[in-house]
Amino acid sequence: MTKIAVDCMGGDYAPEEIVKGCILAHKELELESILVGDEERIRHILRQEKYENKLHIVHAGDVIQMHETPSNVLKKKNSSLYVAGKLVREGMADGLVSAGNTGAVLTVGKFIIGAIEDLERPAIGVALPNPAGKTVLIDVGANVDCKPAHLLHFAVIGHTYAEEILGIKNPRVGILSIGEEEGKGNELVKESYPLLKASKLNFLGNAEGRDIYAGTFDVIVCDGFVGNVVLKASESLGLAVLQMIKEEVQKSLLAKIGALLMKPALNNFKKKADFAEYGGIPLLGAKKPVIITHGRANAKAIKNAIRVANEFLTHHFNERLSENLKTLIPQEVRT
Repeated sequence: MTKIAVDCMGGDYAPEEIVKGCILAHKELELESILVGDEERIRHILRQEKYENKLHIVHAGDVIQMHETPSNVLKKKNSSLYVAGKLVREGMADGLVSAGNTGAVLTVGKFIIGAIEDLERPAIGVALPNPAGKTVLIDVGANVDCKPAHLLHFAVIGHTYAEEILGIKNPRVGILSIGEEEGKGNELVKESYPLLKASKLNFLGNAEGRDIYAGTFDVIVCDGFVGNVVLKASESLGLAVLQMIKEEVQKSLLAKIGALLMKPALNNFKKKADFAEYGGIPLLGAKKPVIITHGRANAKAIKNAIRVANEFLTHHFNERLSENLKTLIPQEVRT
């Protein structure tokens, strides 16, 4: 049985919600996890939940705080995040889940666990909802400064994610730009375009911002700086729209009645936007699954993050990605 190392000390509600999430994953999904952190506190929670001695604990006496610089994780070798990453690197765990400092989790993924062969940089991909399904946006924050070759690799990673995890055959790939015509965009986009065009990907050209949620493309590639801005703006817009709807509903009795009738639809919409349902976002291309979940992750989110990590293993994602890096990028483009 696979085992996922879980950083129990990272996140706003650590360790209580993190440990409870590991229990849920074991109870409901029959997925094993290794609980990494303050052993005494973790054991106390397991006793309270009447789940003692059913999950493995590895003690780590230090914690990476949210305000710390990401590089500090490499110095704090007794931190729960570092120890969890080391368990994965040494083959004692098959993946990593953390709700802690995002930059520190990325550092562990890149420098302790490392990237798969033939891939220079792992990237964060997020599956955003569109009317027909999902659009993979990659990278959304792992690499803020990129070269054209990196974007080509991100496209292959996104293609593999869309095909293997989302079940989209021959996904349509685009590069995020300020216009749909070839030749539009900054230097990075212009230099990356011919590489993507020469690949064996189903590359359809430039994607504009409106295409992200329209379903025009299945995979949209960008550097991590742009992708992170898009992601954060999208999160903020979603929250703002929900808040504005709530405010308008309170203005009249008719609106309240209408909202009551629409409640099932609104709940379904909220579920689609709820990070707890998705568990977290993956660092794609690391040697083993690394799932970065929200700092406000509750037990449900942790359970689903463990589920997502296991899905990457059962779908043999890394094996398919390694194959695609060789088959989808012609030799002349690689060199």
